[in-house]
Amino acid sequence: MTIELRPETKDAQLASIKRYFAEHWEQEIGDLKATLLLQFVMAGIGPSIYNQGVADAQARMGEMVDEIDAVCHEPELGFWRSS
Repeated sequence: MTIELRPETKDAQLASIKRYFAEHWEQEIGDLKATLLLQFVMAGIGPSIYNQGVADAQARMGEMVDEIDAVCHEPELGFWRSS
């Protein structure tokens, strides 16, 4: 599965990469270098981050499913208990 960014998100990420190099490395980089770095991060590192996010979501959903009986439980034959 290829991770795709929306065009406006990609533009914002490229601007962030260029700003990072300018502020932290005192080096101006152009669109090509910023794009190549973003492509590397998306292909090389992105899947690990994505997979961890999916695993975290699965774990949380599992916790929520385990709690569903406590949250959504209604005692049966409640009518007779109130009289």
